[in-house]
Amino acid sequence: MSTTRNDNGPMLNAYPDSMGHRLEDIIKVLKKPEFKDVFQSFYILPSIYNTDLDRGFSVIDYGINKELGSQEAIEALSDLGIDLKLDFILNHASVLSPQFQDLIKNGENSKYADFFINWNKFWEGCGEMTEEGYIKPDEKYIKDMFFRKPGLPILMVRMPDGKDVPYWNTFYQEVRYKRPDAADLIEAAGMQYLAATNLAERICSSLDEGKTPSEIDFAGYEEYKEDVVNYLEASRRYLGQMDLNIKSDLVWEHYRNTLKTLADYGAKIVRLDAFAYAPKEPGKKNFLNEPDTWDVLERVKDIANEYGLSLLPEIHATYGEGTYETIASKGYMTYDFFLPGLLIYTLENQSGKLLVDWAKELTEKNIRVVNMLGCHDGIPLLDLKGMLDEKEIQELIDTIVGRGGYVKDLHGQKNMYYQVNATYYSALGENDSKMLLARAIQMFMPGKPQVWYLDLFAGRNDHEAVAHAGVGGHKEINRTNLSSEMIEVALKNDVVKKQLELLRLRNTHPAFGFDSTLSAEANGFMLKLAWEKEGHRAELRANLRDYSYEIITD
Repeated sequence: MSTTRNDNGPMLNAYPDSMGHRLEDIIKVLKKPEFKDVFQSFYILPSIYNTDLDRGFSVIDYGINKELGSQEAIEALSDLGIDLKLDFILNHASVLSPQFQDLIKNGENSKYADFFINWNKFWEGCGEMTEEGYIKPDEKYIKDMFFRKPGLPILMVRMPDGKDVPYWNTFYQEVRYKRPDAADLIEAAGMQYLAATNLAERICSSLDEGKTPSEIDFAGYEEYKEDVVNYLEASRRYLGQMDLNIKSDLVWEHYRNTLKTLADYGAKIVRLDAFAYAPKEPGKKNFLNEPDTWDVLERVKDIANEYGLSLLPEIHATYGEGTYETIASKGYMTYDFFLPGLLIYTLENQSGKLLVDWAKELTEKNIRVVNMLGCHDGIPLLDLKGMLDEKEIQELIDTIVGRGGYVKDLHGQKNMYYQVNATYYSALGENDSKMLLARAIQMFMPGKPQVWYLDLFAGRNDHEAVAHAGVGGHKEINRTNLSSEMIEVALKNDVVKKQLELLRLRNTHPAFGFDSTLSAEANGFMLKLAWEKEGHRAELRANLRDYSYEIITD
């Protein structure tokens, strides 16, 4: 059993297959003596659920993915004294979800006809119908709208009556067409065998090139085009994340059932992914609508309270916007997405002034955060606008990219940076002293520290994984799956052993806690952070010039 004493100890962050092949393999690692009293919590990323895309963030249902874990493995965490953080994706569900599949099967007769957002019903009276069958809203309604991808956020869905109906789709979508053979075309269009064989070859080649059925060249077979196109469209399949209609009672029933399921798994913290996209109204930006977003959060919070769950809303916004402060003022924990970039800035510039200012702001305003270095996404940099100027942010980007990272543009917009994808160890130049100092500072910053598994093992940029993943695979640079052999080797390295010592101190020393007192000072390249509680004290003295530190405790 754990001897954890404080209320905001470190939290491991990993996919269920990040350290081995299954969650059970991670449990074996956590049972090693090196990990005794190291972690208070474990944030298991959502591929632990039945999911299809986006490495777990497209949920089919919230049942345990039997390929990656089991209820018994989750229960084993409690035996280790480790509580659980899980994701709830508020805005959307997979097209393979039972609700969307029922909609495709039964159309307007589906029980879930209003579970998702029918684009044309939503925008009725706000625009003109296009030839493609969707309403294009008037400019005055969408001029302030926030888009995650080029074009309108629509997926055209074929209904049982043969009509295509647009549904709101903020994030990923993919339409897949069946590759027909001669027998399919004979059945669909009454073709002769040789003609069907020739046309099937042409169709398959065109679909492989990314053409839609109506774009295929039917030269020589024009008389069959309508029947064949209808056949292909009727048999198409989808992948994607479809937005939920929060005005539907069934969606709120789904929310309640999901929160109960997560509580039954033993979750204590629930991270709300994409919550700011859920409320939608014509004429609004439909991202963090106010006061709609906060009204929805309060309603979700009321349900969460029934099951003893603490909510952690996840949102990226610039420091200058102050959204982090708004979330905190409403009684929620929030993510410290500023610390990762700010720490790199601090180490590269050998000055702790901004870091100390940020630590003081958090404590003086009683803002409770989950902080981190790396995570499953990239290192946030857009968030730093208002804390750092554009020149300073660009220098950070150049530094991390120069060490092998990749810039992630904001939703595909060129020259509008969002994050840099890299392991934190590589972002620091693969310097053990810098990595240890960064971890030490994180342990002494306000909040509950979240630790990306790959950072703990000083993982390097995985360019081979990026190349293997293809287009859009930049995030794989920081998602290397570690084998048990790799972990055993890493546990012998000082940079890993010393990080574990820092985590254990942070987890067990009674000076730390959400209600502890922080003092912070920066003097040139010297930095001091000290925590006190009930006569106990833990102090970090850091030299930002030679990346050394000393910890004094009593």
